[in-house]
Amino acid sequence: MGYNCVVCAKQVPDTKQITGDAMKEDGTVNRGALPTIFNPEDLNALEEALAIRDAHGGTVTVLTMGPPAACDLLRESLFRGADRGILITDRRAAASDTLATSYILACAVRKLEPDIVLCGRQAIDGDTAQVGPQLAEKLGFPVVTYLEQLQSLEDDVIRVKRNVGNGWEVVSCKLPVLLTVMETANTPRPRAARRMMKYKKALAPLELADADAGQLDTLKEKGLLLEAWTLDDIGAEMAWCGVDGSPTKVHRIQSVVLTGGEYHELPPTDEGVAELIGELIEEHTIG
Repeated sequence: MGYNCVVCAKQVPDTKQITGDAMKEDGTVNRGALPTIFNPEDLNALEEALAIRDAHGGTVTVLTMGPPAACDLLRESLFRGADRGILITDRRAAASDTLATSYILACAVRKLEPDIVLCGRQAIDGDTAQVGPQLAEKLGFPVVTYLEQLQSLEDDVIRVKRNVGNGWEVVSCKLPVLLTVMETANTPRPRAARRMMKYKKALAPLELADADAGQLDTLKEKGLLLEAWTLDDIGAEMAWCGVDGSPTKVHRIQSVVLTGGEYHELPPTDEGVAELIGELIEEHTIG
């Protein structure tokens, strides 16, 4: 039978490389100041989708929203085993908050008619964990968050073990469903060398400066065409997209600078260790 899985993934700034230029004056992320990576828990969502396809058949489509550079995420998904990559890219979607983003994704996901939608638990650039549940609400799908183990999938009924912080909960529901996946759910498979050799040539039409119909047809025949959709292609209403569709406003940004204080260097000798222990006892850190 097989299941049509759609993975919503995001290309995010690498928060390990934060600098003073990471934020703009308007409170939005200065994405040009940081290198980008595949959002870590979205990789876990992709792996879960690939495991479902491997066990039950079907397809895995990766959907992402962003500028043309986000095609790198789609190629990465194909390297790891995805069947199809779609980029939603439109300047009118810029500055979308989670509410606008989930609306845009919902418009696109409806076109794909999935059985299972998978998202990472949260993205490292916002840490809100809002897009997955908001997307499920707009699709009218039941949502199971914090997936840690997919226990069974049979006769359109999925059984999931979810982490609730101080324990676990086992949930069953009928498809279609939206799942948000934790990093503890699995270990993402590495890129496959053969797929890398093939899909490194995958391109979206917007990456081809002077693409003609024949060139696009050739890429499509070879399975190397990355699809690019605009807001018009997915039938989105502009009032719900971008700045107009984003009620979240940044009122204040505060830069916190940590400065070093006094320090006392002790020699790496028995006497130095004894002095350190004495200071710790005196300050009631130990003892």
